[in-house]
Amino acid sequence: MSMANVLLVDDEVPFVEAMSRRLKKRDISIVTSFSGSEALDVLEKDRNVEVAILDVKMPGMDGIETLGEIRKRFPLVEVIMLTGHATVETGIEGMKLGAFDYLMKPCDMDVLMEKLKEAVAKKRRHEEKIIEARMKDITTRRA
Repeated sequence: MSMANVLLVDDEVPFVEAMSRRLKKRDISIVTSFSGSEALDVLEKDRNVEVAILDVKMPGMDGIETLGEIRKRFPLVEVIMLTGHATVETGIEGMKLGAFDYLMKPCDMDVLMEKLKEAVAKKRRHEEKIIEARMKDITTRRA
């Protein structure tokens, strides 16, 4: 898989720093934010993000609210929810609302990498379909 572009969203700074280091070591291009609203600003500016890893429990705009906004404004970005033991239900709710999957914190890096690969592949397939559809549209209009 060519390098994935990932946005990590969590209000716990030490967690974000540790995860960023671990993902960079695995050739993941990573941008970070510490709140839902900051995440939306990042997505607005950085159109390369393919997958957002999103913590469920954040002050202010929580993970579910942020997920809703991402689905509305950046429908091609895949979202993986991060949940603690107390928030598994919310992870499942997130999937019903269009999240790609959810993971328990602290997360196993191999499992996370597997889910990231799957989410990136899904996003890239979507993009290819859109390009194909546009090409078809262009060629049929010219005919």
